[in-house]
Amino acid sequence: MKIGKCENNKSLALLLDPEKADLNALPLSADCLPDFIFVGGSTGGDTTAFVRALREKLSIVNSQLSIILFPGNAAQFTPEADGILYLSLLSGNNPEYLVGQHIKSARAIHDSHIEVIPTAYILIDGGVETSTMRVTNTRPLNPNNAEGVQTIIDTAIAAELMGKKAIYLEAGSGAKTPVSPDIIRAVREQTSVTLIVGGGIRTPDAMQAAYSAGADIVVIGNHFESHPEELRDFCQITQSSPNTPIPPSSSDERFMRLALCEAEKALEADEIPIGCVIVSQGQIIGRGHNLTETLTDVTAHAEIQAITAAAQTLGGKYLPDATLYVTVEPCPMCAGAVGWAQISRIVYGAPDPKRGYTTYAPRAFHPKAQVTSGVLAEECKTLIQRFFAGKR
Repeated sequence: MKIGKCENNKSLALLLDPEKADLNALPLSADCLPDFIFVGGSTGGDTTAFVRALREKLSIVNSQLSIILFPGNAAQFTPEADGILYLSLLSGNNPEYLVGQHIKSARAIHDSHIEVIPTAYILIDGGVETSTMRVTNTRPLNPNNAEGVQTIIDTAIAAELMGKKAIYLEAGSGAKTPVSPDIIRAVREQTSVTLIVGGGIRTPDAMQAAYSAGADIVVIGNHFESHPEELRDFCQITQSSPNTPIPPSSSDERFMRLALCEAEKALEADEIPIGCVIVSQGQIIGRGHNLTETLTDVTAHAEIQAITAAAQTLGGKYLPDATLYVTVEPCPMCAGAVGWAQISRIVYGAPDPKRGYTTYAPRAFHPKAQVTSGVLAEECKTLIQRFFAGKR
């Protein structure tokens, strides 16, 4: 998920509760896919088994969607997901949901290396008592008077000042009224982090209204439990927009340093120092560095070497659950190979304005692929500069 205002990319997140969702009823297909799938609920459910079943369903339609946990408590964490909304209920005063559940899950989340998105969770009165209210023993903020509106805005501002990377305005499952465009707009004007809005959105027009007011991601769950056939209508609105990328994390830097180690191997062999590693479920499944001179092969780029190694490791040509780390922006040839391999996330270090894919083939990756750039960019750039300085 992107840090900052998302003016051009508007995303739809399908929220699935493991206790309620019927995966067989969802019309997921190549032309009917949301941008994210959030998994979680207020009470429970076997999250691990559900995520595995969901991945199997997605594999049938050849999808690389990110599965993001939307946990109601620490027990709902599973390392099987791609990331987690690390929700802190700032609109309430129950310490258990401000930080208590976080402490209970911290060790497992830390050791899993999945993406963590620190998120301020702000409950707004949607006209019904929700399960979240009952479970957390908190009351929502009132959007119907000036004092309540100001509290919502101030809570969102406080969330950004505290370092949250996303703000989730939640009217609640089954809300009679969604978060109003006026409130979304006011929060958007006062904050710059990713803005997520959910609860009570039942029509494409309501979703469009949230986008127009400034929402980056709209979350819909309860409506599709009753009307799964309507998912296609909502997906068509965001289908032409690329997915919002996940921000850099400490694990990104760790794996990029391993890609730099591969680049150093290329430098020692008098090759242009570009290195690549491919990671799946926290494990490296492929490594490679530039070997064009060694092999007398113009296609022997780092990414190609790593993709070949990863495919051999997994015993298949597609890598939909993998993240590729490369020290320099991929060229059009490598970007095409990454796209054909269906790699779901690409992280690169230094840009390549002369030969990079963004100049010549900006749509080479899979349409749902997520891109993060600039990770350890200066170190990656310095290594390239050292090589060419030695050639002068």
